[in-house]
Amino acid sequence: MLEHGGRLRAAAQRYGIPPGDWLDLSTGIAPEPWSVPPLPPDAWARLPEDDDGLAEAACACYGAAHALPVAGSQAAIQALPALFAAGRVGVLAPSYAEHAQAWQRAGHQLIRLAGGEIEARLDELDVLVLANPNNPTGERFEPSRLLDWQARLARRGGCLLVDEAFMDCTPEYSLAAHSHRRGLVVLRSFGKFFGLAGIRLGFVLAEAALLARLHERLGPWTVSGPARALGLQALGPASGAARAQRAGQLQAAGQRLAGLLSAQGLAPAGGTALFQWVRTSEAARLHDFLARRGILVRRFDEPASLRFGLPADETGWQRLAWALADYQKETT
Repeated sequence: MLEHGGRLRAAAQRYGIPPGDWLDLSTGIAPEPWSVPPLPPDAWARLPEDDDGLAEAACACYGAAHALPVAGSQAAIQALPALFAAGRVGVLAPSYAEHAQAWQRAGHQLIRLAGGEIEARLDELDVLVLANPNNPTGERFEPSRLLDWQARLARRGGCLLVDEAFMDCTPEYSLAAHSHRRGLVVLRSFGKFFGLAGIRLGFVLAEAALLARLHERLGPWTVSGPARALGLQALGPASGAARAQRAGQLQAAGQRLAGLLSAQGLAPAGGTALFQWVRTSEAARLHDFLARRGILVRRFDEPASLRFGLPADETGWQRLAWALADYQKETT
């Protein structure tokens, strides 16, 4: 299994700092969880049912024609490659590593591509997989360009898969409204924007025939009753104003984080509302420096870089600012 952010217990053991004393900025998850209402007893007591309206709520919220709820978009990432004949799959790099691993494990030939290489090499591919915005770089692709790539792939029976896990705060970049097209698959995450990663809920937006095949492969009851009930509440029209307010708050927090890092000589190379990405040859040293002070960020080796998530409160913001200032003093 690949390593991910959020491995707080491992960090606590390594550095000898109790889990409760950490400022965990290692994940790109909204730091303040969505308020969870009381759930109906049937959500816990009965087997979940697919006709509860959750798919329709997701379609209305994201602007899609068809949606399949899944146990986090990770479930779809692992299952989708088996639905395609073995072929040449271009995967954006660096990006969320589970995509590359899943397609390679399913027997596809993997071609890792930087964003600037895709245009020239698209006609070599059967499938193109990318995240928009990308994780961890924050790179964004204009919808018009993605739709052009999708059309070129589809003419040859190919497919574009776009992981929109961090799209909620920038819906103008989303391809959800086009996801009914043959040769286009869009993934949406629930837990990141709502700060409820533990609920394990996500959605696949695609043509109905492909969703039916994926549903059959995943099997029944893949999304728990409580997750479905919560998803219905959070994605429903009654929560629209609260979602918009949350998006604005997260956008402001992302900008604040970018400003804080820049003020300490760590100007982000990219980012989203939920994280900022800093390329630096000092990534390993800074990661260790922060960890020894109980601040956990996500480290990447290729390229050497760090991803910073959002602090949950003012104490966390100040703690990060002071630690970065101390680092600058120590290294200058």
